[in-house]
Amino acid sequence: MAEKLKIFSLGGLNEIGKNLTVYEYGADIIIVDCGLGFPDDDMYGVDIVIPDVTYLIQNKSKIRGIVLTHGHEDHIGALPYVMREINAPIYATALTAGLIQIKLAEHGLLENATLEVKKPGEIIKLGCFKIEMIHVNHSIHDAVALAIKTPHGMVIHTGDFKVDTTPVSGDMIDLARFGELGKRGVLALLSDSTNVEKQGYSTSESKIGQRFEELFNGCTQRIIVTTFASNVHRVQQVIDCAVKYGRRVAITGRSMENVLRVSTELGCVTIPDGILMDLNKIVDMPPDKTVIITTGSQGEPMSALYRMAFSGHRQVEIKAGDRVIISASAVPGNEKTVSRVIDELFRRGAEVIYDKVSELHVSGHAYQEELKMMIALTKPKFFIPVHGEHRHLCNHAKLAMQMGIRSSKIIIADIGQVIEFTSKSVTKRGSVPHGKVLVDGTGVGDVASVVLRDRKHLASDGMLVVIVNLSSEDGSLITEPDIITRGFVYVKESEELIQELKNIVMNTIDNYVSDKMTGLSSLQRAIRQDLSAHLYAKTKRKPMILPAITEI
Repeated sequence: MAEKLKIFSLGGLNEIGKNLTVYEYGADIIIVDCGLGFPDDDMYGVDIVIPDVTYLIQNKSKIRGIVLTHGHEDHIGALPYVMREINAPIYATALTAGLIQIKLAEHGLLENATLEVKKPGEIIKLGCFKIEMIHVNHSIHDAVALAIKTPHGMVIHTGDFKVDTTPVSGDMIDLARFGELGKRGVLALLSDSTNVEKQGYSTSESKIGQRFEELFNGCTQRIIVTTFASNVHRVQQVIDCAVKYGRRVAITGRSMENVLRVSTELGCVTIPDGILMDLNKIVDMPPDKTVIITTGSQGEPMSALYRMAFSGHRQVEIKAGDRVIISASAVPGNEKTVSRVIDELFRRGAEVIYDKVSELHVSGHAYQEELKMMIALTKPKFFIPVHGEHRHLCNHAKLAMQMGIRSSKIIIADIGQVIEFTSKSVTKRGSVPHGKVLVDGTGVGDVASVVLRDRKHLASDGMLVVIVNLSSEDGSLITEPDIITRGFVYVKESEELIQELKNIVMNTIDNYVSDKMTGLSSLQRAIRQDLSAHLYAKTKRKPMILPAITEI
């Protein structure tokens, strides 16, 4: 029996972010993208979330390479963590490769990494797979879709895309190539579902340049602009406006500085001589002659804009009259942090222009008409919506049915679910190990569900530590128990309650001695149970109780 083509995602289905798709045929595996996700509200202390790549580690001898569609974090952010376990060659376009180099160097992995730069139109041969990169428009330079030739037929993996007929730089999406592939026959289309709920066509990035023109023209104030560091087209438009209206530009924020350095070296951004200036010299410049481009569009607490707003930036302080332009929309889940920064900027007297009051951001993801265009051009035999939450995938499936694809030819999958193809059929067959790996500081995967449960417990009800000193001879109490609380009650204002708890502990110890209970663990358990019962009856709260018993 002939081998079947297997396709499964370890991230990017029923969620936004953490994109990683695996293509497997016989003894060959290729990986498309390797992204991170951001923690949910109840993942206390967790920095980022990456896919569980247990299956890939178990089958690393089969992995022929990692092919990346573009340089956003949700498509490349997990690479340093995955590369510790799987040192496979990486293939990417120029800007994406430049961003990866920075990332791998920070983790000490660049020296041993194999990174090959490819251009749209080039063919990458990895085992039985032949992959062609196809130029697409997105909110970052050098984004590509992939045409993956497999033994059972052509599979098109769009990555993130939109149709921009007037891009800021470079060409519009290569629709002709998608059409050519569609005429030859496409087995399956895996298409971006992020904006499937939005009707019509997405707005061109060049429209933002027109809005910048309006905000720069006649402005006598200092201008501070924040956007996604990776959106080099947006940064280019800010620089162009600065040049036109006689302003010099200062950059702040590590990610912004890194991306701008790489994109300038590669020619993705053009900066005329004499326009950039040292941030330290900005105090000597008139307000109407300066522009600051900064990180912080998502209200990140360590970002440059956040530090400016809360007087934590060493070189820039927000002054009354500053015009702050937030050229980004809040990523779902970041709304509160973004609002907090905007409020603080208003308190400092700044004029804040943001997406709710002015059109200052356009999406890099295709709307319904563009998604339908992709289906119409490629004419896939089978259709798999990817890159979205479950409602996005379902709505994209409905869109495909409107385009004439029968429901039996559409596959809505879950993370880890294996989809098997022949040239004529498709079936769901089992799953591979999958899930979320939590990164907390330098720890990768050591924050288990038990740890998260404890953190949630501490966050909701606090903790109470009971310190007890017992005689090693007869087990009697040497000194009165000491009780320390954190996040539960303030001791000085709850002296009566604390004394009640001490009395309960002493009573429990007396019973321990008289009943001749064996082992300190049973005493710890008894103290926890007695205190927990009393506290819930008294306060309707359940703090974490930690008895610390010492025998002297």
